[in-house]
Amino acid sequence: MNRRDLYRFGTLALGGLVTLALAVPGVAYLFDPILRKKKGQEQDYEELTTVSRLKVGVPEVFPIIEERLDAWVKYPREPVGSVWLVRQPPGTKPEVLAFSAECPHLGCAVNLSADRQSFFCPCHTSNFHFDGTRINTIPPRGMDKLDVRLSNDTDPKVAVRFQRFRVQSTESIPLV
Repeated sequence: MNRRDLYRFGTLALGGLVTLALAVPGVAYLFDPILRKKKGQEQDYEELTTVSRLKVGVPEVFPIIEERLDAWVKYPREPVGSVWLVRQPPGTKPEVLAFSAECPHLGCAVNLSADRQSFFCPCHTSNFHFDGTRINTIPPRGMDKLDVRLSNDTDPKVAVRFQRFRVQSTESIPLV
């Protein structure tokens, strides 16, 4: 091998190493949103209150405040939705029910009715019992139930896994 071939081989090898050194982080950056963990993991439960603070049979609404991550953009903590919690009578399982505060009809905010005896959506008068079942036929299904986890403390903490569901569907289909 003469000197000219050595320079040619050395330049090619050095150029390949530099290209590889720049390509690996670039590819990792592009695939980061795909490789990131999806929602639904254990850390997605948000602690809202304790069981003792909830009155039996009286629904209470709680805001869900999260940091949103949209591909590469990280947003500060902000309200992303609301959850209705209803404590059940002693000895009933589950002890606390959680429902999404979005109406399954068109996604409007669900509130309490004027007489405070049911849930009510003012957009199209959808109406629900406190167990989430629908009262009238306007919504295609009952309110969407959310997963609840209670801690093992003397006064258990209520944690809810918040998610959104497809509207105008007869089934509760989670949005990813």
